[in-house]
Amino acid sequence: MATSASSKLNKAVKQQYMSLPQGEKVQAMYIWIDGSGEGLRCKTRTLDSEPKTIEDLPEWNFDGSSTYQSEGSNSDMYLIPAAMFRDPFRKDPNKLVLCEVLKYNRKPAETNLRYTCKKIMNMVENNHPWFGMEQEYTILGTDGHPFGWPSNGFPGPQGPYYCGVGADKAYGRDIVEAHYRACLYAGVQIYGSNAEVMPAQWEFQIGPCEGINMGDHLWIARFILHRVCEDFGVVVSFDPKPIPGNWNGAGCHTNFSTKEMREDDGLKVIEESIERLAKRHRYHIRAYDPKGGLDNARRLTGRHETSSIDEFSAGVANRGASIRIPRSVGQDKKGYFEDRRPSANCDPYAVTEALVRTCLLKEEGEEPANYSNMRIFEINWSDGRSREEKDNAFGFVSMAATVKAVKK
Repeated sequence: MATSASSKLNKAVKQQYMSLPQGEKVQAMYIWIDGSGEGLRCKTRTLDSEPKTIEDLPEWNFDGSSTYQSEGSNSDMYLIPAAMFRDPFRKDPNKLVLCEVLKYNRKPAETNLRYTCKKIMNMVENNHPWFGMEQEYTILGTDGHPFGWPSNGFPGPQGPYYCGVGADKAYGRDIVEAHYRACLYAGVQIYGSNAEVMPAQWEFQIGPCEGINMGDHLWIARFILHRVCEDFGVVVSFDPKPIPGNWNGAGCHTNFSTKEMREDDGLKVIEESIERLAKRHRYHIRAYDPKGGLDNARRLTGRHETSSIDEFSAGVANRGASIRIPRSVGQDKKGYFEDRRPSANCDPYAVTEALVRTCLLKEEGEEPANYSNMRIFEINWSDGRSREEKDNAFGFVSMAATVKAVKK
């Protein structure tokens, strides 16, 4: 199996330099989503002191013509810090900085889906939407061949690999363990990991995260995985069907709940949400992979633990359905549901926004509603009144703690 030339460099030599003191200076690695909607880019700048909050980080810029995000004649793009994490590669006090991308006119870039997602999440803040996303991925050599597979053939059929133990069942565990520990160090809300059904395929789970944090934490977890694989000289693929034929694809199953769903008799709210999701199947399919459903068409065939891309289905403990209600939720009459349709290469901002639009904002039809005719403003209270009292005082429907959407 082919590995990168960089991985063969003497890491002990590098460590001599990485152990040098850096004084009061801090290295901040700015990270952003490029014009493909899937790829990540990064570059590093020096700060005079350790940033304590996101407000301490300066804006920056980059050449968008080299990242599929602008033309060369007008290529400056802005990096707006959005979330900050500890750097597990350079260690404290250095930082990883997830950024939004703005164009030359300060409008969001086409693949900056965080911009709209954050506004939608602010509108439903009182509902406390929680998400947990199960990120599947495949480890490949630099030649695109699955890690550990025979060079001129295939491994044994699927069956012994899911949560498997042993050198003949678990392919690449060192990468998984390194990624897990790096995420914990960074402050990523990683929940767990396991080997998947296809050999060289793994999964990690992020969550529970509320609102916009879901997308932030999953994108940083992906970045960390790319970097860990880079150090090992291999490649991580989020392709939803990396190997054609009788092999499982890779998804990003998304678990979703609201405050009402988690309370007694929340199952009724879950069932109502599923009814709304059934009516917007095509809208969600378009939102669940970066190519508007074309990538997922290779995966959602009705086989290999998937539903058909053409049909909506739901069921208790059914891993062949679009929506699965866990058996424990059916018994407890409250909890969450799992949307099994998102592809491994989905944008979590698009997925979580779509779920909120359909289930909480109760949108209908095949297009997202346009809230551009609404103005967003903040209310700063210091009189000790409850949120409900404040909402009632202004005649608002309670939608957010500090952000209200009011028609002009």
